[in-house]
Amino acid sequence: MKIAIIGYGKMGHIIEKIALDRGHEISVIIDRDNEVDIDSKAFRKSDVAIEFSTPDTAVANILKCFSAEVPVVCGTTGWLSQLPAVKSVCDSGKGALLFSTNFSIGVNIFEATSRYLAKLMNPYQQYRPTLEEVHHIHKLDHPSGTAITIAEQLIEASDKVDHWKEPAENPEGVAVDSDERTLFITHRREGEVPGIHTVVWDSPEDSITISHSAKSREGFALGAVMAAEWLAKKCRAKHVGPIKIGSTGSGFFTMKDMLGF
Repeated sequence: MKIAIIGYGKMGHIIEKIALDRGHEISVIIDRDNEVDIDSKAFRKSDVAIEFSTPDTAVANILKCFSAEVPVVCGTTGWLSQLPAVKSVCDSGKGALLFSTNFSIGVNIFEATSRYLAKLMNPYQQYRPTLEEVHHIHKLDHPSGTAITIAEQLIEASDKVDHWKEPAENPEGVAVDSDERTLFITHRREGEVPGIHTVVWDSPEDSITISHSAKSREGFALGAVMAAEWLAKKCRAKHVGPIKIGSTGSGFFTMKDMLGF
């Protein structure tokens, strides 16, 4: 399979290595110095693209993939406000996108576990949830895209909370907000931590904690390559060209589709 890589930072390098190890060919690598290559013949001949760039460039890159009729797997976060517009293009059959805030298989299993736990907690009014995320010091945005996904899915499954926000802090850094219907998300930035996400259901009597801790970026990259393999196969199975799948359903997918959740 020919894979185009868009964004050649740390994740792009790891994706390249894993893709090659799994027997794939890298058709083109696009970064800041050669953005015009997204219009190249080599790119148009790619079976799928994997996009890990920046929030400012992700949407334009995705739309260029659609124009080139190349299915795209995107893991860039920070542009979720524009996702409905991109999804509408996919729904019209003019593009194929598999988007996730986190491609780690473990994280997606963790998200499914969190959803299930939230449903189990509904009858027990003494418990309230909180969410914490920890990442490396180079990650400037907060909360993380993964934390937002976990929060939104938990809220959908729970009758205890109906929105999320980051708590206000006093000068000592202690959360001062209090709202029973709010899921509070706290964040910390430490060293080179790849990512830790923790959900706590607390009551006066006890607490239940579930957590996912990434050991390296390799898990994210492996999941992205696996998603690219799945998406390329999915589009070929439609028998209507690389991404022209409008008559048989939306071209928008998530890791839930890939994993069968």
